[in-house]
Amino acid sequence: MNERIKTKTKNSTEGQLLVIFGANGDLSHRKLLPAIFHLFVDNLLPDKFAVIGAGSDEKTEETFRTEVRTQLAQFAPETVADNPDKLTKFLELLYYKPVNNKIKEDFDGLKSYIDTLCTRLDIPRNLIYYFSIPPFMYEVVAAHLVSSGLNTEKDGWKRIIVEKPFGYSYDSAVELDGKLHDGFAEHQIYRIDHYLGKETVQNIMVTRFANGFFEPIWNRRYVDRVEITSAEKIGVGNRGGYYDTSGAMRDMIQNHLLQVLAIVAMEPPAVFESESIRNESVKVLQALRPINPNEVEKYVIRGQYLQSATDGELMQGYRQEKGVAPGSKTETYVGMKVFVDNWRWGDVPFYIRTGKRLPSRVTEVVIHLKPAPLQLFKHRCISQSTNMIILRIHPDAGIAVDFGMKIPGAGYKVQNVNMDFHYSDLAQNKIPEAYERLLLDCMIGDSTLYARADAVRASWKFVDPILTAWKNNPDIPLYFYESNTWGPKEANQLFDNKLLKWLPPSCKFNCE
Repeated sequence: MNERIKTKTKNSTEGQLLVIFGANGDLSHRKLLPAIFHLFVDNLLPDKFAVIGAGSDEKTEETFRTEVRTQLAQFAPETVADNPDKLTKFLELLYYKPVNNKIKEDFDGLKSYIDTLCTRLDIPRNLIYYFSIPPFMYEVVAAHLVSSGLNTEKDGWKRIIVEKPFGYSYDSAVELDGKLHDGFAEHQIYRIDHYLGKETVQNIMVTRFANGFFEPIWNRRYVDRVEITSAEKIGVGNRGGYYDTSGAMRDMIQNHLLQVLAIVAMEPPAVFESESIRNESVKVLQALRPINPNEVEKYVIRGQYLQSATDGELMQGYRQEKGVAPGSKTETYVGMKVFVDNWRWGDVPFYIRTGKRLPSRVTEVVIHLKPAPLQLFKHRCISQSTNMIILRIHPDAGIAVDFGMKIPGAGYKVQNVNMDFHYSDLAQNKIPEAYERLLLDCMIGDSTLYARADAVRASWKFVDPILTAWKNNPDIPLYFYESNTWGPKEANQLFDNKLLKWLPPSCKFNCE
């Protein structure tokens, strides 16, 4: 097995407690506890550290530890198999406290339990509260933490991590933000977006700002268009009830893909530190050209997958999925054209698409460069004549650059070739999962890869008119597409140049 990446050699992180609300839930089982175990194996956790699982089920600490052992064997099998002794030691860091999130008195009991545990284990009262709970419970749990005095920083720092969706609309996001700020300052609130924890998303900044041959062309003078794709092969599965109230716009674009766009388009930060980086990404979101309700049909295409046969197997249509309303108009596909109205990107279109039941699972950014001003070999090209920079985020993460080369032999026939780098080429290292990176960042107080309140408001302000138009205007069409296709063909109408169309993801990388 490859060695895991080590992000530091000496553990200097302050002692702390991590409290997971919803510790018995799916996110905790699949992502959080495996991520914490990986950090433990890599010796990245503080020397004085413990995890308190908080859930409504009545159980003992030993029962909780036994359950976590089983879950880790399922969701981190290689790490468990290679580190049996460390697994035993890790389980000793886990504790459990029954807490009903709706009952204020349970939080008084939690405070007493935390005080006792910190004293017994000699852990400073630095606390992270992870809200692995339904979004409608965020403000309830936050209010109970405040009323029990678990938010005060007089005896140590306190931080909360909240999962998306952060609000359901602009107004609800502002309302939720206000309620969280009733007891927690902005520096205490960490809004997690696991996309920003992906190694290649972070490397977009490094690609631009550490290489002199990329940054000079990263602007409207040289870039013709940018395409951002996030495709999923699966349907909504057992998430139909949730997805039917969300849709692709809220589930993927409002948070994940607009954040990716912001990182791609941001200006160089004055210094490479959290607030400076987030200042620049927020400016991009604030510069998004508004799409007015009467323009939605021109700039945004929505679609929904149909029942269809794929490889001899009948795939359910969205409206046949469990929990979905029979006549639902919820979008499972969105293609849109977006503009960033600033000096760097004026009039350069950013095309974003995301959807379910597409041919493969892949996320990538493609920077299409403008053609050379004089096309000497235009009629001799046997492939596309424009150059591309391809930033693959998932799977098979890496970077490729396409450019034209002469085919060996007589004459001047030109074909596009590529130089590419795959993260898998770093065979001596294993890339850490997004939750590992983000949890560690919160532990050390680095909020760079977490969304700030003004970024959340800016992204909601941009998508709200689109959602409102879909809701209020029945004449805006919902297009249908068959499973295992790249969405409705009408999405190609977004391109001003009728010779252009959405391209399949790059063949330079593998897809799932």
